[in-house]
Amino acid sequence: MRIISFNANGIRSAERKGLSRWLGKVAPDVLCIQEIKAGYDDIPQTMLPPVLVDIKQAVFEPAEKKGYSGVALLASKPFDMRRGFGSPEFDREGRYLQADFGNLSVVSAYFPSGSSGEERQNAKYRFLEAFLPHLKKLIAKKKNVVVCGDINIAHKEIDLKNWKSNQKNSGFLPEERAWLDRMFAETKLVDVFRRLDPRPEQYTWWSNRGQAWAKNVGWRIDYQLATPDIAERARAAVIYKDERFSDHAPLIIDYDFALKSSL
Repeated sequence: MRIISFNANGIRSAERKGLSRWLGKVAPDVLCIQEIKAGYDDIPQTMLPPVLVDIKQAVFEPAEKKGYSGVALLASKPFDMRRGFGSPEFDREGRYLQADFGNLSVVSAYFPSGSSGEERQNAKYRFLEAFLPHLKKLIAKKKNVVVCGDINIAHKEIDLKNWKSNQKNSGFLPEERAWLDRMFAETKLVDVFRRLDPRPEQYTWWSNRGQAWAKNVGWRIDYQLATPDIAERARAAVIYKDERFSDHAPLIIDYDFALKSSL
């Protein structure tokens, strides 16, 4: 089973840069997209079945606010679907989709950014506090869970280039990193990429300012978090950087696990 998580920073923009063509080559079993920035009528037809090869079901969850946030979940087998995680504030922003494949649940989640100011940082904290109880309930209910998404938090110093100068910036604040510590402790979820790849300078997002991409001055803020049994079945992880579809890079992880239809 191949799962890809990708912040598109606008699905129409990513598609103009060749996203669906690339997806046809790498053939994901599950594709989780964040920040689609598009309504239902604006989704490119090339990102929908049957045009998108080997994808049997595609679900999109736009934000109420036009051109903002939004997530998607596409898969090679049919699935039962849940929109939102029960938070009126954040479900309006299109931040959560869940696909159930029998005893496996895959989530596409887009955590808020707090970089625009105190108001959004406080919203980010509210999201974190609301999301953790939901996550614990999901794990208690399902045998296998994979949470994919842009979490907008770099966990450790190894996860961003300039960690010393970013300790007071959103995305690397002590309170945010402590939430991740708490989440890992209370859910037993595994950071699958880090389990497979302990090397430094492995990033998934680069600022468009300066020469961040060229100099690899990045952050690792896109994750696949899995329950222990399925995390142990992860065999290969790649941050795909040969082409650029967004300011984020797709995170590809292959699992020794057969995806089953919910039907």
